[in-house]
Amino acid sequence: QLQLVESGGGLVQPGGSLRLSCAASGFTLDSIAIGWFRQAPGKEREGVSCLSSRGGSTNYADSVKGRFTISRDNAKNTVHLQMNSLKPEDTAVYYCAATPGLIGLCVLRNAYDYWGQGTQVTVSS
Repeated sequence: QLQLVESGGGLVQPGGSLRLSCAASGFTLDSIAIGWFRQAPGKEREGVSCLSSRGGSTNYADSVKGRFTISRDNAKNTVHLQMNSLKPEDTAVYYCAATPGLIGLCVLRNAYDYWGQGTQVTVSS
C-alpha cells in the first residue's frame, strides 16, 4: 500500500519561500509518477507540478513556472516542491499524489491513485 505524507506548509509573506515535501512509502520513486496539486477555498483543485517515474520529465502550471521547482531525493524516497516568490494567490491546501500507472511521463490532471492528507500554505502579509 502506497502512502504519502506532506509537510512544510505554513504562513509566509508575499515574496517569500517555502519548501514542501512528500514522503512516499510502499513504492520507490523510480516506479511512480508524483504530482502536486492545490485547492483554494471555493475553487477547483488544480495541478501545480509533476515529476515522472524516472525523473526525466517535469511539468508546471503556467501560474507557477519560473517560481516553483519540483525535485526528488531518492535516498529519502521524498519529492520536494520549492516555492519561491510566493503570491497571495498561491494560498491553498497543497496535496501530493502518486500513481504507478504513468511510465516516463506525468500529467497535471487527476490521473493519480494515491493522495496525501494535504498541507496548508498561506501567503499573507
